[in-house]
Amino acid sequence: MFYIGREASKLWKRFCSEVTTEINLLAENWKYLLAGLFCQYLHGLAAHGVHYLHKPGPTLQDLGFFLLPELGQDKAYLSETLFTIIFVSFFLWTFHPFILKNKKIYTVLIWCRVLSFLVASQALRIVTFYSTQLPGPNYHCREGSELATLPPPRSVIEVLLINFPHGVLYGCGDLIFSSHMIFTLVFVVTYQKYGTERCIKQIGWLLAVIQSLLIIASRKHYTVDVVVAWYTVNLVVFFVEKKLPEIPDRNSAAAALLLPLSVKNKDGWTKEENHKLSNGNSVDPTEWRQRSQSNGKNLENGSAHHADSAMNGA
Repeated sequence: MFYIGREASKLWKRFCSEVTTEINLLAENWKYLLAGLFCQYLHGLAAHGVHYLHKPGPTLQDLGFFLLPELGQDKAYLSETLFTIIFVSFFLWTFHPFILKNKKIYTVLIWCRVLSFLVASQALRIVTFYSTQLPGPNYHCREGSELATLPPPRSVIEVLLINFPHGVLYGCGDLIFSSHMIFTLVFVVTYQKYGTERCIKQIGWLLAVIQSLLIIASRKHYTVDVVVAWYTVNLVVFFVEKKLPEIPDRNSAAAALLLPLSVKNKDGWTKEENHKLSNGNSVDPTEWRQRSQSNGKNLENGSAHHADSAMNGA
């Protein structure tokens, strides 16, 4: 009971410390978060508006439709289920510093970064699907369906409310390119850079591929919508990231506070370390370990063990 109480106390102190840190960051960046969330509403508003322009017609010829069997309406939920798993998993991961010890990221700064990627990709998406309206391949967008077209709005309020959530789930016309793939790829790319578990990174990319196939098989998008999303989102992340300030490495900042300042020569070694090496003595492994943390690089957990072994002379 004493051990459980002590660990609970440590967890509570860690949580309170993280809340204080994130509140300070939120006070500095709340405008960016609010603007990003507002742009999410604008994206939903644009997707709802294009539904008024949608005209159902014959499904276009599509290579993915020939190669992948149609799931049918009874199994169309599979793509939404996988997307929900990806979204919830990434959302929970961004809050892991509040509980876990290995604090690699700041939650507020990560979401500022993610929202900037989403906004840039969605802006391109809005321009694209308003440029050309294609007949929707989804079941509720085909000819004969009552949901394929919307009657003219009776008031501005009806448009602004976007008929949530029904209007989001049963929208038509916002095809090129896939919004689900925007979120999926942004999440996977972000974890690829700031995550630490190599196996989860590999699983993330695999789930992105499966998500793409499920979207096509459930006839929610044409193959071109998915293909365009793959290279557009990755290019957007590549160029937008160059304009954003780099997220500080929490471990390197902590290590820099612990390490004493010392005068180094051109090789990056301190005079004391060079003296030890010249006398045939090995450098203390703990000094190696501290120095590796101060480099500002996040090692993946899959390679951290090998790095420690190499540092210890194994």
